[in-house]
Amino acid sequence: MDKLQAMSMLIKVVEVGSFSAASKELNVPLPTLSRKISELENQLGVRLLHRTTRKLSLTDFGANYIRACKAIIEQVEEAEQGVKGEYSEPKGELVITAPVMFGRLYVLPIVTEFLSLYSSINVQLILSDGNINLFDNDVDMAVRIGALPNSSMIATQVGEIRVVTCASPSILAAHKTLKTPADLTHYPCISLNTAMTTPPWSYLVPDSTIAFNVNISSRLTITDSKSAVTAAINSVGVTQQLHYQVKGALEQGALEVILAEFEPAKVPVHLLHKSRKYMPQKMKSFLDFASPRLKSKIDELAL
Repeated sequence: MDKLQAMSMLIKVVEVGSFSAASKELNVPLPTLSRKISELENQLGVRLLHRTTRKLSLTDFGANYIRACKAIIEQVEEAEQGVKGEYSEPKGELVITAPVMFGRLYVLPIVTEFLSLYSSINVQLILSDGNINLFDNDVDMAVRIGALPNSSMIATQVGEIRVVTCASPSILAAHKTLKTPADLTHYPCISLNTAMTTPPWSYLVPDSTIAFNVNISSRLTITDSKSAVTAAINSVGVTQQLHYQVKGALEQGALEVILAEFEPAKVPVHLLHKSRKYMPQKMKSFLDFASPRLKSKIDELAL
């Protein structure tokens, strides 16, 4: 049997959650697909999948085996790409993901400049506030804002961003003076509900590393930062945002930073890519090009 083909079929079955769906995506007859997986199990002498009429799941051995399969398939793909020349010269399609607002403001201009210099590279830029899985979605590189989980990914830190609490002048004039984050319980607040945020607002005791949370009362909960900033400018309430998200409103006087002495620790920004022994030239070229430029843009935020 073609073991690589069977491995690829197993990966697809697990990804889509059923034999019938995998059969359609692979354009392989369902009986053939089922037979190939059964042959693989017989050859290994273990069951890889639990099959029921309602659910398909991996056995413990299957979970370990499919991780190995993915690594093997990736190595084969790397070898094929090397033959095509992607490892010897910068060319091919580069897939990059970044948070929506940060991507528009800072990543897109860098990508535009990069494309003007590398005529053999095409870029697919995916702007999303969700943390897209690089392996599952064939993404080469990601801009990540926030602490990174332990993983096999390679991360290049390009800076840190302040987390600021701000409000419109009219909101501040209409309520009593804010002295500590605890006073926020008397203010209407605008909270974010995204993959990058957590419900309580975090602060630090001044001149220390002691963190504490404040459970604010949300007058408005919203799913994107730009809309939250617009609502704050329109005096709906106080909001806590990454500095770049409110920089323009602060410069125009539409919002004011409050509780600056209690600001939480800055949030790191990384360029993240898959852990590979040999990096395609298209990725190496973008990493070398984008890293200093992103760092410069983030450093400017602190001025």
